Amino acid sequence: MLFTGRRRLLTALLQAQRWPFQPSREMRLVQFQASHLMGPHLGLESGNGGGVINLNAFDPTLPKTMLEFLEQGEATLSVARRALAAQLPVLPRSEVTFLAPVTRPDKVVCVGMNYVDHCKEQNVPVPKEPIIFSKFASSIVGPYDEIVLPPESQATDAMAHVAGFTVAHDVSARDWQMKRNGKQWLLGKTFDTFCPLGPALVTKDSVADPHNLRICCRVNGEVVQSSNTNQMVFKTEELIAWVSQFVTLYPGDVILTGTPPGVGVFREPPVFLKKGDEVQCEIEELGVMINKVV
Repeated sequence: MLFTGRRRLLTALLQAQRWPFQPSREMRLVQFQASHLMGPHLGLESGNGGGVINLNAFDPTLPKTMLEFLEQGEATLSVARRALAAQLPVLPRSEVTFLAPVTRPDKVVCVGMNYVDHCKEQNVPVPKEPIIFSKFASSIVGPYDEIVLPPESQATDAMAHVAGFTVAHDVSARDWQMKRNGKQWLLGKTFDTFCPLGPALVTKDSVADPHNLRICCRVNGEVVQSSNTNQMVFKTEELIAWVSQFVTLYPGDVILTGTPPGVGVFREPPVFLKKGDEVQCEIEELGVMINKVV
């Protein structure tokens, strides 16, 4: 299931984008590579199991990635329709390498426990609401690529791959995190706006010791969390080595390394953010973020 544009409701996807539900001929969009072409290209598969029509050769102004193609919506799809009707040359299937239809999407959202018979085989109740989990974009490979069994852990020079440090606010909807969605954390952590970052990326060589910095959170001027990064159980190097066993880390990827004590849900009585609150998150040497709750 691929989305076009941003922030679209799943149930209204096709209607909202006004893409034709049934094109006049079968439309099979692909990303592919070929030895005589530079980089990935967009194409049309000429029938299930057929060769490929090079859309970028038909119209060189078309983007060469599916993400850009989908973002432009009807404008690019209309070009693909014309190409489909033009009876263009077809590259033999043996001469192309099929890539995943979309590479590096913004997110991969998965639904768990969504088959009644799968629930029965595990002897668990059928969920009353969708259970959502996620895969990282680095887990995507092409339709005919190999699936690689993970190797055992290997030591790496992890800090050599760190660009710098910044402040992050891990905002959490505790009801979603602790009581719903099968008690998986994803939805409670990932509402839009729930990860303020900044104000700057302080380069690694500008920080004397990232594991000895005072860290503080204030709500409406009152200190609610106060600690030091020397309290981290797993230091930066260990976290990078651990995570990179499972996923490929790309330039710009962010790792949030944890939060100190004092979070509202564990107070007596519990305290939660409300409209009008102002939250300040500060880490020594890195800076202060100030975010209003609206």
